[in-house]
Amino acid sequence: MMDREHYTPGPARGARIQKDRGPNGEEKWTLILVRDLRHAPEKVWEALTEPGHLREWAPFDADGSLGTVGSRVKLTTVGAPVPRVTETTVTLADAPEVLEYKWGGFDMRWELEALGGGTRLTLWTNIGHRFIAMGAAGWHICFDVLDRLLAGEPIGRMVGPEAMKFGGWQRLHAEYAKQFGVETLNWPPRVKPE
Repeated sequence: MMDREHYTPGPARGARIQKDRGPNGEEKWTLILVRDLRHAPEKVWEALTEPGHLREWAPFDADGSLGTVGSRVKLTTVGAPVPRVTETTVTLADAPEVLEYKWGGFDMRWELEALGGGTRLTLWTNIGHRFIAMGAAGWHICFDVLDRLLAGEPIGRMVGPEAMKFGGWQRLHAEYAKQFGVETLNWPPRVKPE
């Protein structure tokens, strides 16, 4: 395993936000992240759907495969202060091109497009506007970890509070906040001295 101390994420890139209206007129924000990976769509698909692979890079653990429509899978958020388990049903699984399910009430849509010998991976996920830059920073690091894992150079999963302590996450959070025109959050909240 590569020493994490030598890992530095690249600059904020490949992300945009989309604002829509929900069925009741409420604001609905979608984070769209695009990453070109050096690996075939079939290999990326396996990493997106199989519990053993997800455990190495994703911000959640899955108790079953996400690769089949109708599958009911429990997703457990990693690093949450209180265990957060969500049961999801896979609503679309067209291997190795499109995967859809919900995680913690958020829509997750993965699109895989063959690109040369690799894959253009696109994630569409709705997220609260206040947390959109945090989400982009977190997924950016997850995609880096995924790319290295698939290349046989794993650096280990970095998610949740552990990732937020990482200096690269702080920089990415600020870069994405600037790119999206949102404020950076003081997260995790720091107690002010009295």
